[in-house]
Formats: sequence, structure tokens, C-alpha cells
Amino acid sequence: MIGRTFRIIDNNGSRSLDREELESGLRDFGVSMKRSQIDELFRYLDKDRSGTVSFDEFLEALRPPMSKARLNVINQAFDKLDKTNDGVITVADLRLLYNVEHHPKYKSGQMSRDQVLKEFMDTFQQGGVIDDQVTREEFTNYYSGVSASIDDDQYFVQMMRQAWKL
Repeated sequence: MIGRTFRIIDNNGSRSLDREELESGLRDFGVSMKRSQIDELFRYLDKDRSGTVSFDEFLEALRPPMSKARLNVINQAFDKLDKTNDGVITVADLRLLYNVEHHPKYKSGQMSRDQVLKEFMDTFQQGGVIDDQVTREEFTNYYSGVSASIDDDQYFVQMMRQAWKL
């Protein structure tokens, strides 16, 4: 439903919203706001300051906040992966933990060990800067998206503990 709403508001089909599209969309959905309030909302939504609001930015703003238990287990997983304790996860960190031996593209020779690890890292950089490191913020944002689809804190924590062997 959120995706459909976003596409309706995205008048020019650019997969992002400019300020005018946001204002028009709010009006179309019966939301009355002052120009200054719309400007403030747009600045809040436009996290990367690109002048447009991407679907990921839009979705991130609508997610409910995570509980302390969820944030705690996400931080535990990040800390486990950040072997060098420098505040970012790199391919070098993952080499020490992540076994690529069973990855189909590694087994077939299509990808090297580092290519598989880089592809894995890129998963956490949705809507962020794709580079050779995953920040705590990117990692947390990824799991915030996962968290939004899981109602029960205990289930989310158990899932994280199993996935990361915490």
C-alpha cells in the first residue's frame, strides 16, 4: 500500500518526490499544511539532501521506532561483524566470519570470495552510499526495515541471535 501511494504521488514517474509532488500528494490525500510545514517535512524526509525524496527515504520515515531489545541485538550483531572495532564493517572483517564456500556463484567460479563478500555487504547499503564499508547506521537502517515486518520483539531478537550466532 505504501508503494502504491508513493507511485501515485510521484507524478513524473522519476521514482522520487520533489517538493511540489509532495505538496500536491498531501493535498490530494486531504492533508492540509502550511507552506512552511511542508518545507520542514520535505527537509526531514530528504535525508541525503538530494532535493528529492526517494522511496527508501519515504519508507524509512514511516517505520515505527524499534524497541531497545531490537536495537541491542542489532548492535551486538554489528559489533560481532566489526572485527577491527573501527566502527565499520569491511570485506576484511567479513573474511574472518562469513564462509562463502557454499555460495552458488562461488562454487561455480562465477564470483571470487571477495566479490561474494562485497555483494553481501551491499545488501546493507540500500538507499545509502554503496562503498566498501557498512556503517552502524546503514546496518541498523537495514534491520529497521526487517523489524517493521515483525510484530513480536522476542521473535525478532531470536531471529537475529540465530542469524548471527550471538
